[in-house]
Amino acid sequence: METCSLKDGSSVTSSPISSPNISTLLKIKVLSWSKETGLPASVHVRVCNKSFNLHKNLLCAKSGYFKERENQLSEIGIPSDFPGGAETFEKIMLFIYGCPTLIHPFNIAGLRCAAQFLEMTERHSTGNLCERFDLYLNQVVLQNWDDTLVVLKQCQDLLPWSEDLLIVSRCIESLAFTACMLILDPERGKEKPVVMLEGLVNQPWEYTTVEKIINQDTWIKDLTDLPFEFFRQVIGSLRRQGMKERYVSPLIVFYANNFVIPEDQTNTNTLQGALDQLLTRDKANRSVPVGFYFACLVHTLKHETVMSLQDQIVSLLHTAHTENFLYPKAENGYISFSQELLTMETLFSAYASSEESNLTSSPNNKRVGKLWDIYLSRLRYDQEIKTTRFIELIEIVPMSFRESHDKLYLAVNAFLQVHKAISQEEKGSICSYLNCQKLSQETSLDLVQNEQMPLRLVVQALFVQQLNTHQAFKDCSDSFRFTNSADFSGGVVPNSRPLTSLQSPCTDDEIGLTTKPLCFLMQKDSTLDEYESTSFRIHSLEEQIVSLKKNLQSHNSLKKPTCLGKISMSKNKNPFGQVTTACIGSVSFTSQRKYVNRLLRVLRRVNLFGSRKSKRKADESER
Repeated sequence: METCSLKDGSSVTSSPISSPNISTLLKIKVLSWSKETGLPASVHVRVCNKSFNLHKNLLCAKSGYFKERENQLSEIGIPSDFPGGAETFEKIMLFIYGCPTLIHPFNIAGLRCAAQFLEMTERHSTGNLCERFDLYLNQVVLQNWDDTLVVLKQCQDLLPWSEDLLIVSRCIESLAFTACMLILDPERGKEKPVVMLEGLVNQPWEYTTVEKIINQDTWIKDLTDLPFEFFRQVIGSLRRQGMKERYVSPLIVFYANNFVIPEDQTNTNTLQGALDQLLTRDKANRSVPVGFYFACLVHTLKHETVMSLQDQIVSLLHTAHTENFLYPKAENGYISFSQELLTMETLFSAYASSEESNLTSSPNNKRVGKLWDIYLSRLRYDQEIKTTRFIELIEIVPMSFRESHDKLYLAVNAFLQVHKAISQEEKGSICSYLNCQKLSQETSLDLVQNEQMPLRLVVQALFVQQLNTHQAFKDCSDSFRFTNSADFSGGVVPNSRPLTSLQSPCTDDEIGLTTKPLCFLMQKDSTLDEYESTSFRIHSLEEQIVSLKKNLQSHNSLKKPTCLGKISMSKNKNPFGQVTTACIGSVSFTSQRKYVNRLLRVLRRVNLFGSRKSKRKADESER
């Protein structure tokens, strides 16, 4: 038992919940008072089906409620809505009989409401319970976060008394003020930064992940565990006290997250209220992850809120993750016009018709186009979805949104795998949306080998690959010719870019991710013979370079320049544009050795690359 001294000089006794038997103690006090005064207990009070024999004169001295009923019969009935019930009434009676009042955060709200019901104010007695309980609330409870939370939760069962006596509002203001101080505290911010939503924008929305984030901050978890009406008032108080919306929005999102679990369908009204709180400030909540809106959309029934959620999703659609999309459930039957598919169709159609989509080169448009194609490729198609319906789905987003057609090919293939019996005309209509020039090498290979693809599309894919192959060989030949002429002539080729790297010009970085046909076709295509012919020419060139290098070394050992004065260059060049040995002595041996060594390394790399391909082909033929 602990005694708390208040600023007015009085004291109250604080006790844990496991207090002594209140009923027995009260009976002892009543009997003791009767012996001391010689007056019997003259009034019978009934509270919630429980009776008490008490002294009328003591009741009237402390309570205005009993004072007004002093002239009534010896039996008084307390209404059933008495705050706190019979147990709280017993504690109030102990105070009247002079016993130290046992109070703690778990019963202070009930005692204060009961004292107000019985009109135990300063008007009837100095130092009465109403004033003393207010002092305890202000000086003890509201100075501590945990005690304030306890009192606020107890107030839920004491409405409307707890609201009329401002107990709820005082607790709300105290919690909001403490939360603001926690956010503004620079020392705390260094140790543990305040949780915000920016880190969740680029991640799929998962309940378990968000739950772990909530548990990192005790004060956030405490607020999100409050009853919704109290939570709503806390949010309002935070905004009145000047907390920025970037700190308020996460609280609302985390609170609503407690009610977006698929298995929890019992608190849709609470979720609805939390969303209304969040969506009223849509412009300030651009940092809210779009996955959260998708999760809430499943459990929202109110039409106005659904429309608000869809507007939010459309504005943030380019940041979405396919894991959060709404997919038709297998148990719902046919997917052609399922609610999930219709909702997704509405969202992407709204984006395609929005002002932002007018910027055809916008990266957001390309992102949205890719997301829609991925969604189509993951649908579980059935026989009931017609070709015309599938074409409608393809046309939801403009073709200009599709930078690559790889995902669209997967969607088309998934549809054709289910509809193998459709006519060639229908296949052609669907596949006409595929552009072979926007397919990667891997996808093109799969298309060529796919028996479900129309022959015309296969031919187009092969033709595009042939063009890419010729272009790659041309680029490779031009690069070697540039290196050859620039290095051996000692000059710079006009209007040409400087040679900054001696790596193979056929690398992925040079050709690009979607146009790397040289390596691909060396493995898969019939043009390997052409490559081997080129490799033979390179090998011949390498032998000439080796001979050239030996001549340079012999010249270097003699250390005798062949020309003095003006440098003369021979005009006799080999078919590759190289300068003959007769002219090399007229320039610096050091620079010539440098150029020769560099070119030699390049040629060896290319030759080694070709020999590996040839060996691989030989191994395959042996198998």
